[in-house]
Amino acid sequence: MDIELLRTFLEVSRTRHFGQAADSMFLTQAAVSARIKTLENLLGVSLFIRKKRDIQLTPEGNRLISRADRLISEWRKIRQEISAGGASQQLSIGGSLRLWDIILQQWLILMREALPHLALILESHTPDILTRKLLDGVLDLAFMLEPPQLEILQTRAVGNLQLRLVSDQPGQTSEQALGEGYIMVDWGLTHALQHRRLFPDAPEPQTRLANGSLSLHYLLSLGGAAYLPEITVQPHIESGRLYWVDDGPVFEHVVHAVFPVRSGRKELIDNILGYFPV
Repeated sequence: MDIELLRTFLEVSRTRHFGQAADSMFLTQAAVSARIKTLENLLGVSLFIRKKRDIQLTPEGNRLISRADRLISEWRKIRQEISAGGASQQLSIGGSLRLWDIILQQWLILMREALPHLALILESHTPDILTRKLLDGVLDLAFMLEPPQLEILQTRAVGNLQLRLVSDQPGQTSEQALGEGYIMVDWGLTHALQHRRLFPDAPEPQTRLANGSLSLHYLLSLGGAAYLPEITVQPHIESGRLYWVDDGPVFEHVVHAVFPVRSGRKELIDNILGYFPV
């Protein structure tokens, strides 16, 4: 089977629109339609219910999504094993975007400098997708703040994420910082619950942002206050652009490495986790 047929299927299932899928894949809409029709003929089933301005997956289409994702990932691994410059070992690693921004980029550089011949496939996903890819064997290792509690997955604490309240105004109290202009950054459910417990009377934030790097850029450009990682804010504290809110409680969250208990790459995983910077 042509892997491009599966890629096209996944893109149409993501966009639910043949025209948008064609644009994102730099194809004509006719080419996308032809690929889907070819795939349906090969499988002997209909994958989409086509209605005017509405494309829905059939039950067979829904069942194909995870399998198509696995097949594409396996094909990518096979190609890399054969042609990745003679690399004898490889790993597929995933992490949430918030962790790539803060910690994983530094770890990647340290690990790559120490292991220049290791073939790597690196991905960024939400925790639920990371978990599914671990269970499906698509990923060898994933980094999360809130790991799943499953017997077939091993979890190892590899570092701490320290979040401090920071503002563009000097001398603010936490009550002032959490007023108008406060940015609620999505650090996961645990953080949200702790935040609500510590600040039960704080007004509902008018701005919510999905990750730390976006929030820091927003803060530096438009002002306000937010809970951000100390490691990323410190240079801006030293330059006088931002200020710590001294009475704001510090949040600490554990960064976890998650991998299958029966992983055949456990020795390699143990090795690369040794380069974790925190």
